[in-house]
Amino acid sequence: MRITEVSYEYGLPIKGYGVGFFRIGSDIKWGNLFTFNKEIHSWSGFNDANLIVNAHSEIDVLLVGTGVKLSEIPTTFRNSIEAAGVNVEIMSTPIACRTYNVLLGEGRRIGAALLAI
Repeated sequence: MRITEVSYEYGLPIKGYGVGFFRIGSDIKWGNLFTFNKEIHSWSGFNDANLIVNAHSEIDVLLVGTGVKLSEIPTTFRNSIEAAGVNVEIMSTPIACRTYNVLLGEGRRIGAALLAI
């Protein structure tokens, strides 16, 4: 089997996470975050759709990590994002991190809004 290294030319991969933090690129970011392209922002959670809506022209799909377990997100948050033309996929934060990296490696226009675990 031939193994090739994945190139992340369009963004910064999520290299790890733990209780309250994410490792993105060479940085550790504490708390919830929103990332797309090569941008990383602190995110205050589901009351803050504007940060994501403002990036709508840069992303096609938003992965929402809901923490350790999959849970519902507020309808108003989802509706705001979808009204801006961005598809929303909900999953637990660990799965969202892995999915983000796979899609980023494929060159997809992806964003991730992640609640820290």
